[in-house]
Amino acid sequence: MVDLHILPATPEMLPELVSLEETCFSAPWTRKMLEAELTGNPFAHFLVALRQDRSGRGVESAVLGYHCFWIVFDELRLMNLAVRGAMRRQGVGRALVMEACRLGVEQAATRAILEVRASNDAARSLYKQMGFIHVGTRPQYYTQPMEDALLMEMNPLVLPDCRQSERAHDSGGNLLLPDSL
Repeated sequence: MVDLHILPATPEMLPELVSLEETCFSAPWTRKMLEAELTGNPFAHFLVALRQDRSGRGVESAVLGYHCFWIVFDELRLMNLAVRGAMRRQGVGRALVMEACRLGVEQAATRAILEVRASNDAARSLYKQMGFIHVGTRPQYYTQPMEDALLMEMNPLVLPDCRQSERAHDSGGNLLLPDSL
């Protein structure tokens, strides 16, 4: 059986983050942009999801997904969420967003916002299940291809009810979640 560990990203993970970014997005952030978020933006938080083998063999080093988000005063702003293709719909994205919401609440954020491609049904469904609602549209926000962004918000920001009773942290404070989420 396998658990997810949600940890802060490190600069050493940058090559893998760039690769995942390029795989997941038609207009990906550049290495320089990712590095700036990871090391230079005081509002940015960058989490990765790694796989922990319960048999005791340790944490696999491959990044299954990442989430870059900002906490600016009372606002949690979800920026980029990327999950390896083979790991989609297995709870990785949900775990990353849950942890972002937890950190936002912990740091006194009162609302959360995000933009999502209008055609990204899977992401829209995830956010809706977690309590985000569609509050507006940004016409032709995305390029490659040109597409509207849907603005979604959770106001007030609350921890999504995603089996919170199963949430556990290891001795280092890392989030552990079963694969079944």
